[in-house]
Amino acid sequence: MVSIEQRLSLSTCWCSARHTDGYAMIKEIRELGFQRTELSHGIRMTLVPGIMQALDEGLIEVSSVHNFCPLPASVNHAAPNLFQPSAKSKTELLSWERYSKQTIEFAARIGAPHIVMHSGSVQFRFRSPREVLENVEAVVEAREAAWYKLVGASAKRLPVVIEQYEKLMDHAEEHDVVMGAENREDVLELPLDTEFVKMLKPFDEQPRLRYWHDTGHAELKHLLGFIDHEEHLERMASRLIGFHLHDVVEGRDHQIPGTGSVDFQMIKRFVRPEHTLVLEPSPKLTPEEISRSREYLIDTLS
Repeated sequence: MVSIEQRLSLSTCWCSARHTDGYAMIKEIRELGFQRTELSHGIRMTLVPGIMQALDEGLIEVSSVHNFCPLPASVNHAAPNLFQPSAKSKTELLSWERYSKQTIEFAARIGAPHIVMHSGSVQFRFRSPREVLENVEAVVEAREAAWYKLVGASAKRLPVVIEQYEKLMDHAEEHDVVMGAENREDVLELPLDTEFVKMLKPFDEQPRLRYWHDTGHAELKHLLGFIDHEEHLERMASRLIGFHLHDVVEGRDHQIPGTGSVDFQMIKRFVRPEHTLVLEPSPKLTPEEISRSREYLIDTLS
């Protein structure tokens, strides 16, 4: 059985913004002890040649990529919601389909079995989880006011999201990759946590779309009272393909695992040998803090 140390991947979200050479970026990740990396949604076209060189030399394996990867040539910053599958604009939907298919092709080219996907959003004014958590008294009132609007808005846009994912199924099958729809921290992003099964069920017979669990995002929703973190994982376990691993400290996610409110012993109960495990830290963390995060996850999840 492959050990947690061998399986654990580091997301390039930690370092891609400050690198101009993809090879140097991969080398930095490798020197921190990681044998695998996730190419996140900040991979500019200029980083790709160096990444390919590192892969050709066997410096690292790619566990997963995050849509859109690489970014469209004109985009020079992380932009996972650049185009959304929930959009009302047909032009935007076509762009989402086009660049999602390019990501599928790139993942197959570099041997990455999984793609992390965002599933769009609805639009109306609601304070962010971080903003609300700073004012505990506002949580219940804000949650109840938002929920009624969210359910109605989701009913209109979720069928569009499902239809867009259906357009990717044959392409994913042809290139032998599996997409993971990620749970999101923003209450306006789709699907609602209670509607993940509804969104994924149409794809059970062609399982190229499954579930990707982000521990920090789920914890923020847990703290707000939108979900119970453990119960949500129980509900999604049969469709789970991977994890983004990070902690929540004082309403801030992407922090050092083991320093906040995420129960990683609980998370461990859901980890299976086939799951992809990705440390997804804030770019503000130091290399020493990344090493500390890595050691904690290896010790805790082993």
